Amino acid sequence: MSNTKYILGSFADPDDMMHGIEKLQANNISIYDCFTPMPIHGIEAKLGVKPSRLPIAAFVFGALGTCLGFSLLYYTMAHDWPMNVGGKPSLPLPNFVPVTFEVTILLCALGMVATFFFRNHLFPGRTPRVMDLRASDDRFIIAVDAHENTDHALVESLLTDAGAVEVKYNERKYVSYE
Repeated sequence: MSNTKYILGSFADPDDMMHGIEKLQANNISIYDCFTPMPIHGIEAKLGVKPSRLPIAAFVFGALGTCLGFSLLYYTMAHDWPMNVGGKPSLPLPNFVPVTFEVTILLCALGMVATFFFRNHLFPGRTPRVMDLRASDDRFIIAVDAHENTDHALVESLLTDAGAVEVKYNERKYVSYE
């Protein structure tokens, strides 16, 4: 077995890359990932990417913020230090709404950012890694896993027929910027 891990097809045009995806999928060749310098409409559906579950995390963090905000106000105003100010109740629910709302928004936003960074492995100190250095500049890259697709000549011919400017074999998993 060779050291080749990925076969990279480099395209100069996004339409050629989309045509390359269609050709590979028509021949039952699984695509590892696509790397583009700009967003391309419809590529997620073509690759079969599942929708993000970030809204679920947002709801969970928002519910946690609501519970924590209300619990903090209840504990401080009604349980720990109840004060009788002008005969008003110790648990004035309408007065709790602004603080509870703000804590909900704060924890929801911070929780979504933390979840996004954790899920995408974007933590401080990590070196940026890409398959091909030109993928962030002007090239559209299709990465095909070489271990799952053993007929490398077929993959290379399909990529070149679709309009690939360059087809290369990547022996390392990623190329570092350093």
